[in-house]
Amino acid sequence: RAPQAEQGFGDHFSRLLDQRRQEADDFYQKHLPYPPEGEEFRIMRQAQAGLLWSKQFYCYQVARWLKGDPGQPARTRTGRSTAGTGTGPMFSSRDIMLMPDTWEYPWFAAWDLSFHCIEFARIDPDFAKAQLELLLREWYMHPNGQIPAYEFAFGDVNPPVHAWAAWRVYKISGARGARDRGFLESVFQKLLLNFTWWVNRKDAEGKNLFSGGFLGLDNIGVFDRGQPIPGGGQLRQADGTAWMAFYANTMLSMALELARNPDGSINCAYEDMASKFFEHFIQIVDAMNAAGGMGLWDEQDGFYYDQIDFGTHTMPLRTRSLVGLLPLIAVEVLNR
Repeated sequence: RAPQAEQGFGDHFSRLLDQRRQEADDFYQKHLPYPPEGEEFRIMRQAQAGLLWSKQFYCYQVARWLKGDPGQPARTRTGRSTAGTGTGPMFSSRDIMLMPDTWEYPWFAAWDLSFHCIEFARIDPDFAKAQLELLLREWYMHPNGQIPAYEFAFGDVNPPVHAWAAWRVYKISGARGARDRGFLESVFQKLLLNFTWWVNRKDAEGKNLFSGGFLGLDNIGVFDRGQPIPGGGQLRQADGTAWMAFYANTMLSMALELARNPDGSINCAYEDMASKFFEHFIQIVDAMNAAGGMGLWDEQDGFYYDQIDFGTHTMPLRTRSLVGLLPLIAVEVLNR
């Protein structure tokens, strides 16, 4: 607060500024689970303020952009915006979206948005749910089930955290028995398409070992795993495979929730889906731990490593990084 500067605008300005400060304090004290004098409260307040500040109207209609302005030369389809995207001209956005940063990173990023929504659910759960549903709509998601990554490379492969975000937002936004089952059911149906895309497109050999793109946190491998391996070979990613086991677990939890109707009866259709995702999880875990002998696990080192499969033999990439720790996230607690 700068009292001298405020006095220059008069008493009315000072009173109005004090009122706005009090309103902001009341707002955050209502939503944050820490005492206002604590460091945790200040950190979360700054984080939530950043999310509110990063809301932005995002307008990007690729088909219209490719046509160009009337009277001007048509744009080519070989530019960076649509090359190898898997989404191309069908992407059409005219929406308010949560951006990573409206100044430095003013473009949507699908998996960043998932993390944002979890925290935003404490402030505005309806907006958080609408954001997660938005990226699954037909003018964002490709018909094959792929979720666009970001504007400059729709087809990049990010960790599949959309289901986890939806599951967390569902639980944060309401008490047990009063949660938005319609939202959960809606996103579950669309996520079935996305899960199938992952199984079909990122498991090259059908062995439940996944690869492609930066499936770690900001490409934490020692080289760009989205590019072909010099000299040939197929990369098997420990973290990519772990993300898929985690994805299957999350879908299992969502299916179990939807299988229990509010009146206590069982919805057999979702019960069957729960069984399907449990089977997926078991197959992925078995592949990680046993495929080709020991899978991606190194018994001597007690660590998971990426592997390069050359057809006749495999070579582990013995780099101890978060790649080998991510399998620890693929855990789910099921209540009886």
